[in-house]
Amino acid sequence: MNQTVTNITRLLGAGLRALLVLTLVTGVIYPLVVTGVAQALFPHKADGSEVGARGKAVGSSLIGQPYDLPSAKGQTPRPDLRWFQGRPAHGLGTNSVNTRYRLLVSGATNLAADSKVLLQQVEAARAAVVRDNSVPGHPVRPADVPADAVTSSGSGLDPDISPQYADLQVHRVAERNGLPVSRVQKLVDEHIQGRTLGFLGEPRVNVLALNTALGELTGRH
Repeated sequence: MNQTVTNITRLLGAGLRALLVLTLVTGVIYPLVVTGVAQALFPHKADGSEVGARGKAVGSSLIGQPYDLPSAKGQTPRPDLRWFQGRPAHGLGTNSVNTRYRLLVSGATNLAADSKVLLQQVEAARAAVVRDNSVPGHPVRPADVPADAVTSSGSGLDPDISPQYADLQVHRVAERNGLPVSRVQKLVDEHIQGRTLGFLGEPRVNVLALNTALGELTGRH
């Protein structure tokens, strides 16, 4: 009996020591090492890839954000057409557990390709893009609207748009800000990023970085 108790005590002691060691290694040492290496080698990415304007952070280059006009309570926000617009954010839900803060939950719509709801969303988005970006002397045709202008990403938080969608918005942004079209086009061209490593993904334009540069150009930030 005494031997059994002794063996159980030893096993418990060994288990406790293993728990303490693993907690120290995986819960303290490893996170500190990873954090230190990240801060030393990739400080910008480790801090959230923040984009700054006039000495303050205005967002993260990894997370898309809306550029809307202030809206009254109960009204649907309307896009502020002085700025370049990102992709639609369909599929995003709101946090229903902690209701103290209004937090978005990322996610996709999970609508099938033949969904009538999805078709209605795409048609409505295309009509809005055509209407908002058609300016005197430069009408936009439905055929000119690229797919990323009317569909959301899997997360709903895609920070990038295609160069085609950015180009489509140039005339509208120039008119709304009283800028030459050539100057706004140059701004877009300067913010086109190529494929990662030369072959991964597609060319893209980060909307936050583009609008930050636009804000500096117009003195609006």
